[in-house]
Amino acid sequence: MEFIFDDEAFKFETLRAAGFAGDAGADIGEVVVTAAQIPEGDEDAWTAAWRAIADRTARRGEVSLEVGDSVSAREAFLRASSYYRSAEFYRRKDPSNDPQVLELSRLSRDYLVKAGGLLDGPFEEVSIRYPDGEMPGYLFLVDDSGKPRPTVIYTNGFDSTREEGYFVVGAAALRRGYNFLAYDGPGQGWMIREKKVPYRADWENVLGPVVDYALTVPEIDSAKIVHFGYSLGGYLVARYAAHDHRSAAIVCNDGMITFYASYSPIPAFLLRLIEEERDDEAMPILEILMKSDTNARWGLQNGMWVYGVETVADYVRRTADYTLTAEDIRRIQTPTLILEGEDDKVFKGQAAKLAAQMQAPYEHVVMRNSDGAGQHCHEGAMYQLHQTVFNFLAKTLS
Repeated sequence: MEFIFDDEAFKFETLRAAGFAGDAGADIGEVVVTAAQIPEGDEDAWTAAWRAIADRTARRGEVSLEVGDSVSAREAFLRASSYYRSAEFYRRKDPSNDPQVLELSRLSRDYLVKAGGLLDGPFEEVSIRYPDGEMPGYLFLVDDSGKPRPTVIYTNGFDSTREEGYFVVGAAALRRGYNFLAYDGPGQGWMIREKKVPYRADWENVLGPVVDYALTVPEIDSAKIVHFGYSLGGYLVARYAAHDHRSAAIVCNDGMITFYASYSPIPAFLLRLIEEERDDEAMPILEILMKSDTNARWGLQNGMWVYGVETVADYVRRTADYTLTAEDIRRIQTPTLILEGEDDKVFKGQAAKLAAQMQAPYEHVVMRNSDGAGQHCHEGAMYQLHQTVFNFLAKTLS
């Protein structure tokens, strides 16, 4: 995306959006023309442009549905869902009170549900009970045969949604004969937007109940449940696996040991001020950083929201809770695929450190810039990601 934006954040998010083209989450021409309308670093223009293409795409889908072309309708609804997610992405100045956050997120959900109803296999919205209430999910089955099949359970990252999960790995799983289950946990998707439930570090008490639910579904092979963790989800599924050994494999996309200060480029001296709770000194510097750097602004604003804290300094301190201890890593028994992007600026080589401490069977795969797969979570190289993941699962589940 060098030819479109200089801004690193806009560049990455455009690559992320375009990368879903292989599974009907984008059309390259639509992405390029949308990005061309957005001035460098203009977050309001970002929302307007992506909203406009999403609206037009959704209308095209409705027209196709009216004339009986369900395939074209499904493809348009999938793209619309993905574009609405992109449109909402930078609404972080006051997300709890921003009506566009709810509106755009609901549209992303609604069009994913419309598309799901037009898929070849069964699809349903599900509700998953956990100790503090219920979480929303989507269950996609390969077919209606009733045959128990291996199943991929998708765990979101710091900013992803269960709708995005279909494009990240869900469609790829279904093509290969795996069922797919996606959910929004605390701090994610619908749970933070409509329920206002923030993140929690003890993810075993979130994902454990998801597995409990999966074990009640006759079409899910209880011996072949796989967890795919996307971005921060790489920590979350590893944390789960340290406490619950019922699953057949986990995929950390990508591998990480700690989320501490990961998403925002915070200089070491500023981090020391935050650690020492010298917020009177730290906050003015953080405000300058946020004004000058889109990644920092978005990451810190999003973090305050999804972690449920009042200040960016509180958020940075809270991220330290999202750390795998050496004991946690030793307790993992599940075969694990640890992925790493060669040019990942978020996790910065943490995958190798995780691999070095693993006692469970694992593979550590570094995906390369020379193949276009070196970015965080391998955005823009989804076919390579899928091939790597499902090759590992074919060996592991056999």
